[in-house]
Amino acid sequence: MTDSDFSEIQTDDASDQEFSWPDSSGMGPPAAAGLSPQTWPSSGSYRPRSTSAGSALTSAAIAPVPQARQVPVIQLPHTFEEPRKRISSVMDIDKFQQSETSGKLFLGFVVALSEAIKGHKISDACREGRIVKLLVGILEKMSKWIDDIPPRQQAARYGNPAFRDWHAQLNHQGPALIQEILPEELHPAVVEVFPYFADSCGNSSRIDYGTGHEANFAAFLLCLARLGLVDEGDYQALVARVFVTYLDLMRKLQMTYWLEPAGSHGVWGLDDYHFLPFIFGAAQLTDHKYMKPKSVHNQDILDNFSKEYLYLGCVDFVKKVKKGPLAEHSPMIDDISGVASWNKVHGGMLKMYKVEVLEKVPIMQHFLFGSLIRW
Repeated sequence: MTDSDFSEIQTDDASDQEFSWPDSSGMGPPAAAGLSPQTWPSSGSYRPRSTSAGSALTSAAIAPVPQARQVPVIQLPHTFEEPRKRISSVMDIDKFQQSETSGKLFLGFVVALSEAIKGHKISDACREGRIVKLLVGILEKMSKWIDDIPPRQQAARYGNPAFRDWHAQLNHQGPALIQEILPEELHPAVVEVFPYFADSCGNSSRIDYGTGHEANFAAFLLCLARLGLVDEGDYQALVARVFVTYLDLMRKLQMTYWLEPAGSHGVWGLDDYHFLPFIFGAAQLTDHKYMKPKSVHNQDILDNFSKEYLYLGCVDFVKKVKKGPLAEHSPMIDDISGVASWNKVHGGMLKMYKVEVLEKVPIMQHFLFGSLIRW
């Protein structure tokens, strides 16, 4: 089925609306905390209100929609260093957010990726250079490792220890695989680039995965841009080819080894594991002639278009792994479906990502800093 056939599929009659926003602390819906409903911003700012627990409204929370930024390429010779964790407090978060060489650069890169995929289906033609093809090949090889390392028999549902064996194989073979994508003069960069890649595949000690690991995959791609191996002409393919393959790999890991959701907001979150595909997916659907946010309630649409649009794919996946009505197990996604346009959803998602991921110490304490993403 093509997009032109979409008009023949009837969506529900839910009226467009602003949706109620759960409080920033993840404690539940505003009504449960005795607060008035919050709304998704259109041209204004995302404003999570203070809760009864006393959460503060930060200046970053009322910032405008983040904008794309160009990535500066390093000059050789360059001294690479093994990246390490730096964030341990709210003050560190503030420093990260204000930094031109880390926080602003990283978020601007995420925005640029989403702008590159705007209006495009996953299958649309795009520039697939050598680096893109090599990355896809590496991710597909890592997916085959899962087939060779089956989950172990255990009583507990989550946290299958066979994931540690898979991750050990990544740490053993991964540096050589990453070195293959680098020209000879950049081979020393493996010491700095691979840790981002390894961390993007979850934590082997805790056997978990969350938005912090996902952020390190975006940071890995940012490092490649800093090295001059990819540029803005590759960004569409980085999302439609590389990130899509990465997402498939992460879903396979999650479902095979039942990784614990790291830092999940549970029922009040978007997804137990991911955030970026919602941003990229909303960008894909911006200005779509037929599909609106409320289209996620039509199963025919999800069945026919979830392989082409990341947002629809995320909703379809959530509905398959969780039981009951969408409004009960995923009220955030249900609320967003009432927003009038995908443009508003995209802008709101970017603001939400900044506040709910990049400003959270428990998530960002695992983010890495080196010479390419400087502290």
